[in-house]
Amino acid sequence: MSSQGRVCVVTGAGPGNGRAFAAKFAAEGYRVAMLARREGPLQELADAIEGAHAYAVDVTDAQALKQTLSQIRTDLGPVSILVHNAGSAVIKPFMDLSVADLSGAFATNTQALLVAGQIVAEDMLAAGAGCIVVIGATASTRGGVATGAFAAAKAGQRSLAQTMAKSLGPQGIHVCHVIIDGVIDIPRTREMLPDKPDEFFLRADRIADAVYGLCEQDRSAWTFELDLRPFAESW
Repeated sequence: MSSQGRVCVVTGAGPGNGRAFAAKFAAEGYRVAMLARREGPLQELADAIEGAHAYAVDVTDAQALKQTLSQIRTDLGPVSILVHNAGSAVIKPFMDLSVADLSGAFATNTQALLVAGQIVAEDMLAAGAGCIVVIGATASTRGGVATGAFAAAKAGQRSLAQTMAKSLGPQGIHVCHVIIDGVIDIPRTREMLPDKPDEFFLRADRIADAVYGLCEQDRSAWTFELDLRPFAESW
C-alpha cells in the first residue's frame, strides 16, 4: 500500500529520535503529527520538516491526549502509524523514590500508550492494517540501582505492547517494541560526554530507518521486538 497521504503520529517529538522519526516518515510521503508538551520548540521542529504538523499536548493527560488525537483525525485523516516515543526517566536511589515519581513514569510510558493505542487502533481496525511502534529501553528488561521508576514503567510498557501485539496482530495491526540500548547522538549528550568517540553514540536517523523498516514488514514475518545499539556497545 502506498504511504502517500497516510498519517503517522509521533509522540515525544524532541530534537533526537522524535525529530528523526517525523523526518523519515514525512520523507516517505506520510502526513506526520508531532506531539510534545512545549509548543514553541515543537513548532520549530515541525516547521523544519515538510509534511509535519505540531500538536502541543501533555500525553500524561488522558483526556487531552484523546482530544488531540481526535483533532489529528479531523485535520489529517485516519492514523496508519503510531510511534510512541514519549518517555520520562527519574534517576533516584530506591529509598528516595516517591509515589509521584512512579506514577509519573507510568503515566508517560505506559498510560499514554494505552490511551493513544486504543484511539489509533480504531482507525487501523477499520482499515484492517496499521503499525504501532513502541520505543522502549534496556530498562524494560532489568532494574537498576537508580532506575526503579523508569525500569518499572518501561517493563509495564513492554508487557502492554505484548498484549497489544497478541490482541491486534490477528486483526492486521503490527505492534512492535524497540529496545534502545545506548546514548543518542544529539548536541546535549555530546556536551555531557565530550570524551566519548563517535562509535559510542546511536544515530537517531539510523534508528528511524530501522523503525520505518518495521512498518514495512510483510505480515508473514513480523518482528515484535528489536534491539538497537551501537556496534561497539558492551552488553
